Amino acid sequence: MTGKLHGIIPPMTTPFNAEGEIDEKAFRAQVRFFLDKGVHGICVGGSTGEGHTLTRDEFRQLMAATVEEVGGKVPVVAGIIANSTREAILRARDIDDLNVDALQITPVHYLFKPSEEATYQHFRTLAESVKQPVIIYNVIPWNYLSPAQLIRIMREIPGVIGVKQSQGDMKLMADLLLDVPEGKLVFSAVDALLYPSFALGSPGTIAANPAAVPGVCVALWDAVQRGDHATAMEIHTRMLRFWNTIVGDNLPACVKYALELQGCPVGLPRAPMPVASEAQKAAIAPALRHVLEMEGQGVRIAAE
Repeated sequence: MTGKLHGIIPPMTTPFNAEGEIDEKAFRAQVRFFLDKGVHGICVGGSTGEGHTLTRDEFRQLMAATVEEVGGKVPVVAGIIANSTREAILRARDIDDLNVDALQITPVHYLFKPSEEATYQHFRTLAESVKQPVIIYNVIPWNYLSPAQLIRIMREIPGVIGVKQSQGDMKLMADLLLDVPEGKLVFSAVDALLYPSFALGSPGTIAANPAAVPGVCVALWDAVQRGDHATAMEIHTRMLRFWNTIVGDNLPACVKYALELQGCPVGLPRAPMPVASEAQKAAIAPALRHVLEMEGQGVRIAAE
């Protein structure tokens, strides 16, 4: 499994209509859009997909649609956001019969923080109760897992195959990559710093930037893999300017606007999240045009 999961794995957005219902037709079109961009995997139900708003039935609906559209072309990761061990297990079991390659599981994120030992037991019970391997999504500021804690979990719990490191902490990313147990994965969700993450040896990314500009992220990945750091740095610079226009409390809505501008309409966010404001749109559009110039252009730029 660890060999299959690599590269650019965008987290799908979830298209909602004005009544807050899922638009499955738009969702399926989005899967095809990502596949056409050459991504290496698909993630569903994460924070970019507003997974915290999904019922179990909706989660199952989206996962089934994704697996059908993907048709085995790339790995599929299921994002599970739940506030109890029991709920996380139930959501995983809801998709037992689907061809899902891994679970991306967010630590408990409600007000009360479990102890370090309780968090360890949470992931042990999860990994021993589900059939899919687990990736920890280290994103919750008040329940942030240290490198030592993550490495212990990955070393001692076979079903936990890796971590998705977020929160913009490049030092933590570097420490994880330095000491990660053999065969385990450290994916980057440090959106502003995907290039240095790849250069340090991260095997890939599951993050909002790949959801917003998947083709550009594939170009960045390819540039780093072939050692073309001049092109990678140019992509990084443009992508950072773009990232600075979409990051915020309504990030999923801004990702949706960026996709819409690329001919992939993905509906509205689910209330109470607001749509991208006029000011956000005015900033996003030119930054998006600038970064999209890098899509598929790595070899040309490197040769100039």
